[in-house]
Amino acid sequence: MTPAELASVVLAAAHAVFDQRGLDRAALPASTVVERPRNPEHGDYASTLALQLSKKVGVPPRELATALADELGRAAGVKSVEIAGPGFLNIRLDAAAAGQLARMIVEAGSEYGHSDRLAGEKINLEFVSANPTGPVHIGGVRWAAVGDALSRLLRATGAQVGTEYYFNDAGSQIDRFARSLLAAAKGEPAPEDGYGGAYIAEIASEVQARRPEVRSLDDDAAQEIFRVEGVALMFDEIRSSLRDFGVEFDTYFNEKDLHDRGELDLALARLRQQGHLYESEGATWLRTTEFGDDKDRVLRKSNGEWTYFAADCAYYLDKRERGFERVVIMLGADHHGYIGRMKAMSACFGDDPERNLEILIGQLVNLLRDGAPMRMSKRAGTVITLEDLVEAIGVDAARYALARYSSDSPIDIDIELWTRATRDNPVYYVQYVAARTAGVARNAAEVGLVPGDAEAFRPELLDHEKENELLKALAEFPAVVATAAELREPHRVARYLEENVAASYHRFYDNCRVLPLGDEEVTDLHRARLWLNNATRTVIANGLHLLGVSAPERM
Repeated sequence: MTPAELASVVLAAAHAVFDQRGLDRAALPASTVVERPRNPEHGDYASTLALQLSKKVGVPPRELATALADELGRAAGVKSVEIAGPGFLNIRLDAAAAGQLARMIVEAGSEYGHSDRLAGEKINLEFVSANPTGPVHIGGVRWAAVGDALSRLLRATGAQVGTEYYFNDAGSQIDRFARSLLAAAKGEPAPEDGYGGAYIAEIASEVQARRPEVRSLDDDAAQEIFRVEGVALMFDEIRSSLRDFGVEFDTYFNEKDLHDRGELDLALARLRQQGHLYESEGATWLRTTEFGDDKDRVLRKSNGEWTYFAADCAYYLDKRERGFERVVIMLGADHHGYIGRMKAMSACFGDDPERNLEILIGQLVNLLRDGAPMRMSKRAGTVITLEDLVEAIGVDAARYALARYSSDSPIDIDIELWTRATRDNPVYYVQYVAARTAGVARNAAEVGLVPGDAEAFRPELLDHEKENELLKALAEFPAVVATAAELREPHRVARYLEENVAASYHRFYDNCRVLPLGDEEVTDLHRARLWLNNATRTVIANGLHLLGVSAPERM
C-alpha cells in the first residue's frame, strides 16, 4: 500500500465517521496526506486529520481521532491504529499490505514515480543559454545538469514542457568575439576587451580553412565572416559538448530572429498599448517602476539602437504567444538583480509575474584539486569548462554532483571525492545499489530463483523490520518526485536515493538474505525478497534517470 493509497483509506474512514455522526461532509477535504513519523516505533504512518477537522465540526480532537481509529482499524491492510497526543493517528500496516508495494513497483517499471500532479501546465524551461563566445563554463554546466533534471521531473509529473536554449548571436559581445578571431588570424594579441584562450586560435584557423578568401579581405569584411562562421562553429561545439553531457534542447532560439522578424517592434507596440511606455531624451522607456523595479528601463536608445532588455521583452512575449503559460528562466548568480526588472516587464505585458514568470538563480561552483580551487582551463584560459569537469570526474559523477545540492547554494566539487570508488562518494554509493540489485537478480537466476508469477507472490512474508523499512522508503518515491518538481528542486531526488533507498537497501541486504545458501531449497520467502530487491532496482534506476545518471548493472 502506497502513502497515497493509505491516505485515501483514511479519508474514506472519515467519510464513514461523518455519516455515522451526522456531520457535514462539506467540512471534509478533497484529499489528505499521511506521513512517516520521525520515530519508527510510533508506527508506519501518521495522520493529523482529526486535528484538522476538530474545530470545523465542533468535536474534540481525541474523540474524533478515536472514532477514526475505530473505523480505520477495520480497513483492509491496516494492522492497528493508535492515538497519540491531542489526536494524532499512528497507523501500522499489516505485512501483506506493505509488501504488495514491491509487486506494484516492479509491474509499473519505468512509470513508477510518475503522476499527473502538474497535468495541464504548459511550461517553457530555458537554461544554460551561454553566449557563443566560448565553451560552456562550469556555472553553465550546473544549469545544464539541474535544468535537464528539472525538465525530466516536470514531465514525470504530467507537465507539458518545452526546453529552450537562447542563442545570443547579436550584440557587442559577438562583436568582441569576431574582433578576437580576426586578431588571432592576423597573429595579433586579443583586443583589450576581447576573448583569449587556445579555442580562439583554433576557431580562427578553422574559419580560414573554410573560407580561405578571408585572408584577402579588408578588416571590416573579414570581421563579418569571422563573426558569422565563428559563431556557427562555437555554437556547434557548445551543442556537441552538451549532447555528450546528455542534454538536448527542444528549441534553440536565435536572438537574431527576434530582430529579423520584427518582434521587438511587436513587443514595443504591445507595451505601448498597455500604457507603460514613454519617451524621454529621445529614447523609449518602459515604466517598470510601477511594478516594483528600482528604475525604469530603456528599450530603444536615442540613436535608434535596441537595448538587451528590449530583446528580453520580445523573447518573453514570443514564449507567451507560443502558448506557454509559465516561463521558467534559469540564470547565474550574477543575474540576481535581473529578477526585479523581468517581473516588472511581465506585469507591463498584463501578466501575473507570480504565475507566468519564474526566475531561478544558481550559485557558484568551484572545482577543487588537492583542496584548492582550479582556476584555469587548459583550453579556455580563464574559466573551468564543461569538458574540464567531465575529464576530471566523468559525466555521471558531474551530473549527480551538480544536481545533488540546492541550486541556491554555492558548491565545491572535490575531484578526489567524486572519483573515489567508495561509499563516501555519493554517486558511487547510489550506483553501487543499482549494480548490487542487478547482480542479486543475475545470481538468483543462476540458482533457479525467479520471482514467479505475481499471483504467487507472498507479500505477507516480508515482515522483517528491515524489509518494512525498505518498503516504506520505496513508497515515498512518487511524493519525492512530485515535491521536487513543484519546488524546482532536483536535489531532493538525489538525497532521497542516498539517504532513504540506498541506506535502507544496504541494511536490508545485510540482514535479510535473498539467495539460498548452498543446497538450501528455494522458498517463497526467497522469492518475496527477490521481488523487493527488484523493486529497489526499479526505484534506483527511475530516480537516477530523472537526474540524467546511469544505473549500471555492473561496477
